Amino acid sequence: MARRLVLRSAPYNRSNLSAAATTLLSHSKHRHSASFPRPARRLLPSPLRAPARAIGSSSEATKQETPPVAQEPPLPSAPAFVVEELGWGTQLAVKLRMLVAPPWQRVRKGSVLTMKLRGEISDQLKTRFSSGLSLPQICENFEKAAYDPRISGIYLHIEPLSCGWGKVDEIRRHIVDFKKSGKFVVGYMPVGGEKEYYLACACGELYAPPSAYVALYGLTVQQTFLRGVLEKVGVEPEIQRIGRYKSAGDQLARKSMSNEVREMLAALLDNIYGNWLDTVSSIQGKKKEEIEDFINSGVYQVERLKEEGWITDLLYDDEVMTMLKERVGQNDKKSLRMVDYSKYSRVKKSTLGLQGGGELIAVIRASGSITRTRSRLSVSSSGIIAEQLIEKIRTVRESEKYKAVILRIDSPGGDALASDLMWREIRLLADSKPVIASMSDVAASGGYYMAMAAPVIVAEKLTLTGSIGVVTGKFILQKLYERIDFNKEILSKGRYAELNAADQRPLRPDEAELFEKSAQNAYASFRDKAAMSRSMSIDQMETVAQGRVWSGQDAASRGLVDSLGGFSQALAIAKQRANIPQDKKVQLVEISKASPTLPDILSGIGASLLGVDRVVKGVLQDVTSLNGVQARMDGILFERLENMSGENQLFLFIKEIVNYFD
Repeated sequence: MARRLVLRSAPYNRSNLSAAATTLLSHSKHRHSASFPRPARRLLPSPLRAPARAIGSSSEATKQETPPVAQEPPLPSAPAFVVEELGWGTQLAVKLRMLVAPPWQRVRKGSVLTMKLRGEISDQLKTRFSSGLSLPQICENFEKAAYDPRISGIYLHIEPLSCGWGKVDEIRRHIVDFKKSGKFVVGYMPVGGEKEYYLACACGELYAPPSAYVALYGLTVQQTFLRGVLEKVGVEPEIQRIGRYKSAGDQLARKSMSNEVREMLAALLDNIYGNWLDTVSSIQGKKKEEIEDFINSGVYQVERLKEEGWITDLLYDDEVMTMLKERVGQNDKKSLRMVDYSKYSRVKKSTLGLQGGGELIAVIRASGSITRTRSRLSVSSSGIIAEQLIEKIRTVRESEKYKAVILRIDSPGGDALASDLMWREIRLLADSKPVIASMSDVAASGGYYMAMAAPVIVAEKLTLTGSIGVVTGKFILQKLYERIDFNKEILSKGRYAELNAADQRPLRPDEAELFEKSAQNAYASFRDKAAMSRSMSIDQMETVAQGRVWSGQDAASRGLVDSLGGFSQALAIAKQRANIPQDKKVQLVEISKASPTLPDILSGIGASLLGVDRVVKGVLQDVTSLNGVQARMDGILFERLENMSGENQLFLFIKEIVNYFD
């Protein structure tokens, strides 16, 4: 089986930076707010030919090479949602629908919506049997609660989050827009750091218990290196990384951080920290320097947060609920009327008169690592399965009922072939109707490969994107085999037949040369298609490629992204491209809506009863989502080992289990 090339950004183990899988240590000593130019607007002709672009930094030579095309109107901007007064007829219909709603959708008048935001937040819709939080459902709950006459306000419990800053910004916008309804949003933060406070400070009021653990020390990003450990056990990684900034594989191939990766991570850290300072200083009404001085003093005493006005008061949870009882006029009640996130997610938008009508816009969600095929036992949330996504794309393309498509991406990449196949299908889809790519936390490497097929790309300002590069590799186990007295012999025909099969010896010089050339070829294909998709020359694309990860803000200033914002921004642009008035309601059709599978149900039950959801899902995903066993370390995909011998399959399977239970 041929070695599989992987398009994958190194997922950073950002204790406060983001929530992907692994990597990189870099304490930036020069933290400051970066100043970014406004992103240039693109000219958007048919996506199957190279469109001309208007980029402020483009050279005269590039302008001469591209023929003039019709100027597209400026891209619109949009809030998360707009609270409007419903007509009397709609209000009457809403009351009737609430009266006949089934029991699981009924909410008592005067209820407070409670949502606990903590841990992982998926960009996919969740089924009834799925555990965890769903960003689309969180955002929809804010919108429904703003209109729902039965909801008096929202009480948010905010605890350590394992998601990136893109999702946090999306939720934050919904909090801000919900407050425009006149209803209250009260936050409660017993444990948190910079990311949690960034979200919580958007609430109208913020409380914490007197014993709260709130650590505001600053942001870090870190990388660990295993090369020395692997050498001691006799394992030699043979890795090809194409791109000076391509950090995927560094954990195995290097013993320290490269200068290029250090530069890249310092820039990302400055972007995120600068944005944090800007936002908090705006909320506090103080200068950024004052906020930074406060953080640098070492904030761990929650009393200081109250004294300095960072939180409203120090109260326990029951005291906050008693206060809310008084606010909503329920003093005579034994307990506060509440409806939780799970139950309120079942309330349909149509019940509240919010269901769009008229034109249909398809929403295709693509989240997780990219693979080409799916096994029979893999869970439905096991990442992006190219063959399944392609089927959905073709269905939408062949249907005339959809006027536009929003492709929502939250992926660090994966299989190179799968990424390219999806790129082609998205290009064909964009030739038949408007397609807008909307990035969540991350759309890098293979994730960006998908996004660049769309004529318009929308990203959050702190989305991690770009990483136009490839990485591939295999393990040489000669010394390990010698140490454990293990022997392996191969009979082959063909000069390079053993290139992927032989792990008991180093690569011959001619094999190593072919190994490198194949990776270089994959990189050139990725880079050239990116240049064509974004209407840049290859030289221009090379300056922003090389495997470098950019923030959404920096990517926009370099022509990799067209507009900054969230899902609502992508929807506004989709309406514009489909010639639908911005004030006209549309119906969003979720094409990738998950249906519960047996592994989903079992893992959901396991999460409820035993708390092993993450372990079960991880093992199910890695062991059964592909045809054969996949060598995976810290989110970096290497050689696909379909036709391995039984002893190597057992060796890798045991290693994967140890990694998950360690």
